[in-house]
Amino acid sequence: MALVSVNATETGWSSATPLAESLIALPRNAPVVIMIHGFRFSPWVAGEDPHHHILSLTPARSCWKAVSWPRHLRLDRPGAGLGLGFGWHARGNLPQVARRAFGIGRSLAGLITEIRALRPDLTVHILAHSLGARVALAALAHVGPGAIRRIILMSGAEYRSHAQCAMAGPGARGVEIVNVTTRENALFDALFRLGVAAPSLRDWPISSGLSGHPGWTDLRVDCPQSLAVLASAGYPTRPPATRVCHWSTYLRPGLFPLYRDLCDPSRRDPLPALRASLPRLAPRQSGRAPAPQLSPL
Repeated sequence: MALVSVNATETGWSSATPLAESLIALPRNAPVVIMIHGFRFSPWVAGEDPHHHILSLTPARSCWKAVSWPRHLRLDRPGAGLGLGFGWHARGNLPQVARRAFGIGRSLAGLITEIRALRPDLTVHILAHSLGARVALAALAHVGPGAIRRIILMSGAEYRSHAQCAMAGPGARGVEIVNVTTRENALFDALFRLGVAAPSLRDWPISSGLSGHPGWTDLRVDCPQSLAVLASAGYPTRPPATRVCHWSTYLRPGLFPLYRDLCDPSRRDPLPALRASLPRLAPRQSGRAPAPQLSPL
């Protein structure tokens, strides 16, 4: 089975089909890709179910943002790893949902721990958008060393201090995080900072970057130098279709081939070369307004 739908609350998780059977059927060292949506989706709200949208192999075409993540990761092909569409109740006011994301992250950590207990040879990756980034980083803080191999954050809605705490824990040992940002998301970054209190006035969203932290790579897809590096590595992308878009880090043509290779151990790993060539984000200076070219929610 290429895809299993999982739903989580702050107290645990459940799968639509038996997850253990799908895990046991995987070949040795296969990848498991956990895909986490962001704000406003919920498996329990009609018309907002992520399993009929971005987490579906055949999403409903009524929404222009309904791009199938598992299909673009080619999890529907023979020999591919297992995709887990991870649904959670991300509806309500933004501060409420942002607080809930921490508890959902603990449930995700429990899921990953069970996967590793059953199949310790499998490689766990996470692809997360928006507040899904908070869920992913919260999970990282509650798993053991080596439980997660790689996390791709797309326009992530989280603060640097929370990310740094997650990266300081034992679960971050050996993990690699690719933080994909763009100024198309700058408005949503600002809304996140207005709606979700920062741990301190000096804190900024992760779109400010965490370059220099071991295992962390910032990828600005609005940066000409970064795009040139991607193109030279075989990942050309199209220019943005609009100046404001919260979903461009997965809608932009050319980015999913990169995400696919980052999650597929049978492919050439592009990350070491990218990390060595990508420009670093300039660190924010405390007390200054966010630079307009930087981005997350």
